[in-house]
Amino acid sequence: MKHIISPTDLTVSELSDLLILAEEIIQNPKKYYNVCQGKKLATLFYEPSTRTRLSFEAAMLNLGGNILGFSSADSSSAAKGESVADTIRVISSYADICAIRHPKEGAPLVASIHSSIPVINAGDGGHNHPTQTFTDLLTIKNLKGRLNNLTVGFCGDLKFGRTVHSLINAMVRYDNIHFVLISPEELKIPTYLREEVLNANNISYQEVRNLEAVMPDLDLLYMTRVQKERFFNEEDYIRLKDTYILDTKKMQLAKEDMLVLHPLPRVNEISTEIDSDPRAVYFKQAEYGVYVRMALIMKLLEVA
Repeated sequence: MKHIISPTDLTVSELSDLLILAEEIIQNPKKYYNVCQGKKLATLFYEPSTRTRLSFEAAMLNLGGNILGFSSADSSSAAKGESVADTIRVISSYADICAIRHPKEGAPLVASIHSSIPVINAGDGGHNHPTQTFTDLLTIKNLKGRLNNLTVGFCGDLKFGRTVHSLINAMVRYDNIHFVLISPEELKIPTYLREEVLNANNISYQEVRNLEAVMPDLDLLYMTRVQKERFFNEEDYIRLKDTYILDTKKMQLAKEDMLVLHPLPRVNEISTEIDSDPRAVYFKQAEYGVYVRMALIMKLLEVA
């Protein structure tokens, strides 16, 4: 039995197989409509979610399986003080596989230790979001045709952005990747990520504040929102929330084939005026999330 807590829980070879399967699903979804018939996915979401929870549920339904779970801690026994460990022990007897999102870093890992079914981390605090990373990689591979030889810009909240942390961890394993980290001083990547991932692996990167200055260099621009729910001080959030706004003027500085990704939801950081730009692929990215989660469920349940 395998759990997915970090994006690096899959080797590069396993990840390649996952993305190939996801691409096969895109080409022929009907082939997989009944492969999980009789199987149940539990979605344990202690934090609000739209795309991640619904795409997991859509993925299992598309595979012919069933779903159960809760969409907030208030609607579960967590409101009564039940621990994650006890919850997963119970859920293990109800379902065949589980996806868990939790505001506390490490909660999905705790769940996996006490679980008798595969556990998928659907996001834990500011730490990891592996299935979003797999979605991002599928988007890049499908639309750019490669996962190496790329200059990747991350812009916005790089301190609390778990999608950024996960994708950096995954992409350092590919050849000739250069990261451009664009953020205000207060929202720079955490020290552990800089020291233990980038520096330790001799990864090429630069940290800048000015988005316009680096736009012409980027093959990919990964925008993120400044996350109000991660701030302890509302004044800091208000001061920083509109630091970067991607609009048509900035897009004119970019390469003709640069892709704009965003894990969504967006607030003000991407102007709606660029939604029609063919380089803006964040809604396609959200669609790919269903296919990659279908592939992951199949792999973990060993029906692929």
